[in-house]
Amino acid sequence: MAINGVLRPGFMQIRVMEMEKALWHYRDILGLDVVGTGEDGRVYLKAYDEFHRHSIILRETDVPGMDVMGFKVSSDAYLDESAEKLKNYDCKTEWVEAGEQPGVGRRLRVHLPSGHLFDFYADMELSDNGPMTENPDVFKDMPRACGVIRFDHALLYGVNVMENFKILNEVFDFELAEVQNDPEGKPLVIFLSISNKAHDVAFAEHEEPGKLHHCSFLLEDWNAVGHAADIMTRFDIPVDIGPTRHGITRGRTIYFWDPSGNRNEVFAGGYHYYPDLPQRTWDFDNVGKAIFYYEKKLNDTFLPVVT
Repeated sequence: MAINGVLRPGFMQIRVMEMEKALWHYRDILGLDVVGTGEDGRVYLKAYDEFHRHSIILRETDVPGMDVMGFKVSSDAYLDESAEKLKNYDCKTEWVEAGEQPGVGRRLRVHLPSGHLFDFYADMELSDNGPMTENPDVFKDMPRACGVIRFDHALLYGVNVMENFKILNEVFDFELAEVQNDPEGKPLVIFLSISNKAHDVAFAEHEEPGKLHHCSFLLEDWNAVGHAADIMTRFDIPVDIGPTRHGITRGRTIYFWDPSGNRNEVFAGGYHYYPDLPQRTWDFDNVGKAIFYYEKKLNDTFLPVVT
């Protein structure tokens, strides 16, 4: 297997202000399954096509946003190797004990220059209700609501995002697949991949640290995006924009908000990335087309509204 080290995004812990409303949104609109509730009140969920125990954690609090994003790695030894490498960089690291999240091993936590927390972990229990592996049907239990396939990626806003890239590239082998430049030709938004996806995480330069722009969930195709739009219209889910398409990544998309004001995305398609391919770059004169390919212009909320 060619992929070693960091394998994929694994989880996101999202802050929500009213748990029951949040559960209705993530369970009954997006179609995630509730795995369980911890003693501290955190609720764990997963998509129907995910093998591991959970991918979304909801924590009730007064301020929406993201607590931490997790990435699964290939081995426990890789965590130790990465911790040693990080001693050469000006960023705080710490270890989160095994069991802090049910079914998850120890995690190497990195405090990124942008103000975000990234956890890297090697071990998470397999789900009791994961996809079939013997003579596997397309699904075991019929997908519900939007029928999201998996937690896919995130866009995060913060300061010093190119310092993030230096650490994530030199220590964890994230690659810079695509860039949206600012009016001066400097990186404004960077799209990073640790797989052959168009991106696994993106960062946008922003005056405030540690902000969440959106958490994204994969759908199968453009028809599934249309089905999701029907559900959002029927149940009055507040939509930012879509269905539409990005120029950046080429993904087909809808952006919308959960009841706490956290932006979500459902996403299908996108190009395949390989590390030997040339980097794609957009200049600021084409930022509207880059972000909303069909409309060729930005709306009033997409760039400035974050949690």
